[in-house]
Amino acid sequence: MKAATQQVLREAEQAFDFGGAVCAAEHYGAGHINDTYAVRRADGTKRFILQRINTDTFTDPAGLMENICGVTAYLRRAIIAAGGDPERETLNVIAAKTGAPFFTDSEGGAWRAYAFVEDTICLQKVENEQQFDTAARTFGHFQRQLAGYPAASLHETIAHFHDTPARYANLERAVKADPLGRAAGVAAELAFVRAREKDCRVLTDLLAAGELPLRVTHNDTKLNNVLIDRATGRGICVIDLDTVMPGLSLYDFGDSIRFGANDCAEDEPDQSKVHFSLHLYQVFARGFLAAAGDALTQAEKTYLPWGAKLMTLECGMRFLTDYLEGDHYFKISRPEQNLDRARTQFTLVKGMEDVWAAMQEQSAAPMA
Repeated sequence: MKAATQQVLREAEQAFDFGGAVCAAEHYGAGHINDTYAVRRADGTKRFILQRINTDTFTDPAGLMENICGVTAYLRRAIIAAGGDPERETLNVIAAKTGAPFFTDSEGGAWRAYAFVEDTICLQKVENEQQFDTAARTFGHFQRQLAGYPAASLHETIAHFHDTPARYANLERAVKADPLGRAAGVAAELAFVRAREKDCRVLTDLLAAGELPLRVTHNDTKLNNVLIDRATGRGICVIDLDTVMPGLSLYDFGDSIRFGANDCAEDEPDQSKVHFSLHLYQVFARGFLAAAGDALTQAEKTYLPWGAKLMTLECGMRFLTDYLEGDHYFKISRPEQNLDRARTQFTLVKGMEDVWAAMQEQSAAPMA
C-alpha cells in the first residue's frame, strides 16, 4: 500500500465528525498493515485515531467495518450493563459526516476513525509473566463478553485465515510449483510438517462435527493488541479488530501462546536458542480460563493444547510457503528470514510435543 498523499489525508481529516476542527494528522504507532495517524481537536480537548484501511489485505472494507461496528456496539452494551466505562473498555467508532462508518477518498482509499483511549500503554513484547497474565485475562474476558454474539453473522475479512488444512494444502502446492527451486533445501522442514498432516485437521474436524462451538474470534491475539491502563496495569481494551471473524476460541488462545510462550525472536537463526516455555503456557492458560470462566465449554478447555500446537504449526507452514513462493507476503530484511521464521515455529511445536502431558493439566485431550 503506497503512502497516503497530503491531499487524501486532508480529505480524511475533514470527512469525520470529530466535534470540531482538528490539527494536522501525525503518523502514530508501529503497525505495518494499515496507515495510522493521530489527530487532535483544535481546542486541545480530545485525540482520535485516523486510519487508512489496507484494502490490499482487507478487500471488503464495508464488511470489515460492519463486523467492527457490530462487535463494538455489543461490547459497549455489555460494558455498560457490568458498570464499566464504555469510552475506555472498547473501541468507539467515529462516524463520517455522511453517517457511514468509513470514508472513501478521491483515490479510492478507505478510512475510518476511533476515539483515542487516553492514559494507556501498548507493549510490543512480553517482558515478564505478569504482562502475559494481563494479556491472558484480557483476551479471556473478550471471549466471555462476546459469548452470546451471533458469530456466524460476521464476515470473513480474510478467507480461510485459520483453516489449517487449507494452509497445509497451500504449502504442498508451493512445493509442487517450486518457482525458485528452493524445495530441495527444505526437505527436513517438509518432512516435519508432513509427519503432522493429520494433526492439521483436529480442530476443524471438531468444529464440523459440532463438538467445538463457533465463536467471535480476534485472530491476532498478540500482547500489542491489548491497551493497558497506565495507572493500574490492568488490560482494559482489545484493539486491532480487523481480523475479528467467526472461528474458534482455541485460535485466539493458541496464537497468544505462539507469540508469547517463547524466549526468542520470531526469526532466530540459531534454533538452539529457541525454547518453548511450559511455565508461560501455564500462566496464560490459568489467566485465560479464569477470565473466560463458564463461557467456554468443556471441550474448548480440553483442547487448549491443540490450539497452541496448531496455531504454531500453521504459522510455520505460512512462513515456509512464503519462502518457497519468493517472500511476497511477509516482509523480509534479509535472505532466508522467512525460512528462519518457519524453523522457529517448528522448534516451538516440537517443544510443545515434548511437554504435551504437562500442557494437558487443565485438559484431557489425547495426543494423536
